[in-house]
Amino acid sequence: MRDVARLLAFNEHEWSLLWLYTLHRDPPTPLHPRSGTEVRGAWQDVIDGISHIAYITDQSWRVVTYNKAFAEIFPSGRVPTNTMRWMLLAPEAREVLMGWDEHWLPMVLPQLRAAMAALPNDETLAGIEKDVLADPVAGPLYEAGGGSYIHPDGDERPLLHARLGPGWVSLCTAEPLSSPRARLMVMIFRPGEERRHTGPAILRAT
Repeated sequence: MRDVARLLAFNEHEWSLLWLYTLHRDPPTPLHPRSGTEVRGAWQDVIDGISHIAYITDQSWRVVTYNKAFAEIFPSGRVPTNTMRWMLLAPEAREVLMGWDEHWLPMVLPQLRAAMAALPNDETLAGIEKDVLADPVAGPLYEAGGGSYIHPDGDERPLLHARLGPGWVSLCTAEPLSSPRARLMVMIFRPGEERRHTGPAILRAT
């Protein structure tokens, strides 16, 4: 089916419709390899217009764009080029991501495993996986498998903000639909060592 779609010069919208009409589900991977590595320029305006911490990564968790609030998280002042690599392997992450081994690592490792299953030929992900396996802390947990965690949307986790101190972030994720497997992350930071989210747990249409 992929060969036919490429022969007919389908775009990602047409590829998705082909899957929906024939197999009644979304395609497991983009039609074109580049589709998950780039987003439309209008998303820069979206990022610039968000006051909360916000950034976009591609299918390999490489940072495509971000706002000032995201850059202010890091004690080094340097935004990582790849958030997956940073979360799993950077010494800085184990300080910034409070409770790293409890609140972050067990949730992030299954995301990497799921991405490798979907994109087995992605060299960036393969390099991260290789280095994770060599890590004395993350490696054994990754090899042990387990966990069905494939995205962080709706989670609340502790974070040590470089400027604002300890707090909790609510994680909100979305996908630019023309860029399969790219992801928009918005992190709503609330200072303080105790959770204090007071918004509605679930929103529904009325």
